[in-house]
Amino acid sequence: MAVEVKIPPMGESITGGLLAKWLVQNGDSVRKGQALFSYETDKVTSEGTAEVDGKITITTPEGTEVLVGQVVANIEAGAVGTSSPAPAKAAPTPAVSAEPSAKAEPAKAPVAAKAVVAKTGAAAEVSPAVRRLAAETGLDPVALEGSGKGGRVTKGDMLQALAGGAPIKAVAPAPAAAPAVASSATSAPKAAPEGRTTRKKMSPLRRKIAERLVQAKSETAMLTTFNEVNMAPVMEMRKRNGDEFLKKYGVKLGFMSFFVKAAVQALKDVPAVNAQLDGDDIIENNFYDIGVAVGTDKGLMVPVVRNCDQLNFAEIEKSIGDFGKRARDGKIQLAELQGGVFTISNGGIYGSMLSTPILNHPQAAIMGLHNIVERPVVEQGQIVIRPIMYLALSYDHRIIDGKEAVTFLVKVRQYIESPHLLLFGA
Repeated sequence: MAVEVKIPPMGESITGGLLAKWLVQNGDSVRKGQALFSYETDKVTSEGTAEVDGKITITTPEGTEVLVGQVVANIEAGAVGTSSPAPAKAAPTPAVSAEPSAKAEPAKAPVAAKAVVAKTGAAAEVSPAVRRLAAETGLDPVALEGSGKGGRVTKGDMLQALAGGAPIKAVAPAPAAAPAVASSATSAPKAAPEGRTTRKKMSPLRRKIAERLVQAKSETAMLTTFNEVNMAPVMEMRKRNGDEFLKKYGVKLGFMSFFVKAAVQALKDVPAVNAQLDGDDIIENNFYDIGVAVGTDKGLMVPVVRNCDQLNFAEIEKSIGDFGKRARDGKIQLAELQGGVFTISNGGIYGSMLSTPILNHPQAAIMGLHNIVERPVVEQGQIVIRPIMYLALSYDHRIIDGKEAVTFLVKVRQYIESPHLLLFGA
C-alpha cells in the first residue's frame, strides 16, 4: 500500500514554503519517524518524517515551492528499497561515453552535427564556456553533434573534438559561417568564465527577513545611541564562579545571561523602552520576554526566552543554549519566535566592533553587543587597560525619547559593571 508523504502544517499563518532539501534518495528504504526532507517557510525551518517503513518514491524535486498538505512523495509500505541514488540521475552518462565514437571520423562529423543543430536549434543555446572555447580555438559548435539536452553542444563536446587529433578545419562548418564566430568574438566582450556567478532563489525565510527589515526601516523613526562598558567585573565573576556554576547547573556561565538580566532591570527602570506602537496607541508591556538573536545558515532567527525576570542565570543560559541548537538544526517551533518585547543581538561573537542593529518590528528597541577589546581608559586620573565592549541601542524615536534611550544604556552599563546587583532576586 502506498502512503502519501505530505508537507506538514506549520501554523495557522503558514500556507506554504520551500522544499529545501531531500535527506533521502529516490528508491531508498526509509523507517517510520525518519527525517525525509527539510522544509523552509517564511518563519521557521522544519523537517518532514516518514509515517511508515517502506520504499520511498520522490515526486517533487528539492527547490520547489510547495503548499501545506501537498504530496511530495509516496512510500510503499513494507517494500524494501536501496540506499543508492535514483537511476534517473545517472541517465546522461551513456550519451557522454558514446560521444567519442561519433567524432572519431572528422569527415563525417560536420554533416551529422549540422543535421542535429538544424533540427534542435541547440547552437543558439550554447553555454558561456562553449562560446569561450569557440572564440579561443575557432572551433564552431555548430559543426559538432551535441550530447546535451536537445542536442546542445557542451564544454565536454568541444574538448573531446579538440583532443581527438582532428584539424580544426575538418570539424568546422562551411567557410561562410567561420567569420561569424570570429567577428562576434572581436566585436562583443568575452563571456564571463563559467562558474563566476551562481543564481538561486531566496528562501522563504530570507525573503521574510528582508521584508521585515525594510518594514522596520520604512515604518519607524529609527535612531541608534551608543555607550561602552567595562567587562572586567563580569569576566572576573565568571572566572571565580564558572567551575562551580558548571558543576552545579550543568551549563557554562556565559556573558548573555548577564546582559539579559541587565536588560530586564533596565526595562523596569525605564519602562518607556519596553513598549510598542499600535496605531495611535502606545502599549506598555509589563512582562519581560526577551528575544535573543541566533545566526543560522538559513538566516537570523530570534527565539524568545519567556519571563526572564523570573529566571535565574542557569535557566537563562540553558534556554539560550537549547534555542540556539534547535534553531541551527531547523527544529525551532513557530511559537518560540513570537511575542518578544525586546531583542538582544550579539555581533561580537563574529568579531563586530560596532553596529546599528535594525529593530525587530513591532518591538520599539533592540540592543547590540559587540567584540570585547582591551583599550586604554582613564580611571581616577590613571591610564589603565580594560576589556571594553561597545553597546548600541536602536530605538523607535516616535515613542522613545533620546533621554530614555541613553538612560537605558547607562543602566545596562551600571548593572554589567556591578554584576552583584543582578544577583539579588536572580
